[in-house]
Amino acid sequence: MKRKIRVGSRDSKLAVMQTELVMEAIRRADPEIELELITLKTTGDMILDKTLDKIGGKGLFVKELDQALMDGRIDLAVHSLKDMPMEINEELPIVACAKRGDPRDVLVLPKGAKPGSYYLVKVGSSSPRRQLQLQILYPIIHLESVRGNIMTRLKKLDDGEYSALVLAAAGLQRVGLQERIYKYFSTDEIIPAAGQGILAVQARKDLDVAFLEQVNDPTTALAATAERSFVRTLDGGCSSPIAAHAVIQDSELRLKGLYYREETQDYSIGETSGPAERAEKLGEELALRLKEELGG
Repeated sequence: MKRKIRVGSRDSKLAVMQTELVMEAIRRADPEIELELITLKTTGDMILDKTLDKIGGKGLFVKELDQALMDGRIDLAVHSLKDMPMEINEELPIVACAKRGDPRDVLVLPKGAKPGSYYLVKVGSSSPRRQLQLQILYPIIHLESVRGNIMTRLKKLDDGEYSALVLAAAGLQRVGLQERIYKYFSTDEIIPAAGQGILAVQARKDLDVAFLEQVNDPTTALAATAERSFVRTLDGGCSSPIAAHAVIQDSELRLKGLYYREETQDYSIGETSGPAERAEKLGEELALRLKEELGG
């Protein structure tokens, strides 16, 4: 008999499509596994009139799925890693990271808009990380908060509520809307969120997940470890404009990070590099160095 695995996902179009990408990878790795998709609406998806820091942070996108895992209603949960809390949950570990998609942020204009002085008008972004770096790039930019899933945000843009949006490239690409992208920001212009572009698989600690071995991409997992270690060391949540991006080449990991000290409203950007197997320590060391630079 085939082994049946129930896979949990948020119920947004993007979340479901991303989960289906992981499910297809599992099917390719082990055709003997039968998969069932179960979608759940999370608190973070339902409360759209407040910024995340006002309603409880990133955990609101995973709480319902975490509970479903603990209750045994699902066996796996698939998340965008950047939406997961940085704290390590020993009961519900991250057991696989699929090969990373595009980590960059992008600028999106309304349908039919003619490129022009887009940065001088109302740009929608609820991410403090993006807001800080956009203001560095374009000091006179006017930013407004925007919440909702990717389709909701695009509708608000096209309805004239915003002149432009800044979104994650990977999300638009995965739902087939890459033609909406007007400009890609390099990872030096806007350092991505830790885990951006990465799909993570979470499970109960007692589940046999050997079938995920071919789904997991070790290079992506090490990059994620360094980025999340950096943010975790700085105790950065959704209200703090902390950013981290790691690249691995020939077993060498290069990590770039941004630390913002809220007390003084100063920020520091730095880099470090070293053997990829030291990913967690490299993230921690860079975080402590930037913190010391700002007197933290």
